[in-house]
Amino acid sequence: MLLGAHMSVAGGLSAAFERAQSIGINTMQVFTKNQNRWQQKPATPADIAAWFAAQEATGIRPVVSHAAYLLNLATPDDVLWQKSVNALADELTRAEQLAILGVVFHPGAHMNSGEEAGIARIIAGLDQTHAATSGYNALTVLETTAGQGTALGYRFEQLEAVLAGVREPERIGFCFDTCHVFAAGYDIRTPETYAAAIAEFDRLLGLDRLKCFHLNDSKKGLGSRVDRHDHIGAGLLGLAPFGFILKDPRFAVMPLILETPKSEDLHEDVENLAILRGLVEK
Repeated sequence: MLLGAHMSVAGGLSAAFERAQSIGINTMQVFTKNQNRWQQKPATPADIAAWFAAQEATGIRPVVSHAAYLLNLATPDDVLWQKSVNALADELTRAEQLAILGVVFHPGAHMNSGEEAGIARIIAGLDQTHAATSGYNALTVLETTAGQGTALGYRFEQLEAVLAGVREPERIGFCFDTCHVFAAGYDIRTPETYAAAIAEFDRLLGLDRLKCFHLNDSKKGLGSRVDRHDHIGAGLLGLAPFGFILKDPRFAVMPLILETPKSEDLHEDVENLAILRGLVEK
């Protein structure tokens, strides 16, 4: 079982491995740059060497990265759109240098230009990004969203439209966020509704393209379209959906990554991980 969490890279990229090892996880997600800045200096050869040395020492893999929250490929604003394309290409370059599985990102918000226009902008942005990063192994991983505001990606059909439209669909993967899909209206709280949601995902997107899960409970209700993460079992999802995922043989080697609130000593991660491991043993 690949069970992990989002880890800070404070003190250097490679420092994330030590933090991850300290809480007993074997996969993780990181930011490879400041998530609130457009530009940042590239990783140095020393940074990259330290990263691979720490990964070899800890055995923690695969690693996924999360793109900066500033990106919006669906925007009708040409300046913001081009900045987002350039930033995503930079994120992919960093991921490629570090042999990261893929860059998880939110598809974007159409800002009242409409769903069809927003999806077209995402497709064009991905095509330009992929052209600028030809030959990369790092995947572009679109995350399921809660659909807050004008955010796209909260219906599997929207993600399917993006996948169908890009020139290089083989470079696309998906991340299934439990909080987001629940807030978007997919009820995964019973064996039947969980099976139905996963079957719908498979039909439209393909489980072969599913590259990781974000394991988050939800502070808001089914179909609320509000993105508020909660600790495992403390929110409106409850424990059952996490047990379904953890015991699903199709996801036995899938990175399952916590994005729940935490403090600097990471005790909340330790507690959430213990709850998840307990579900496997039941």
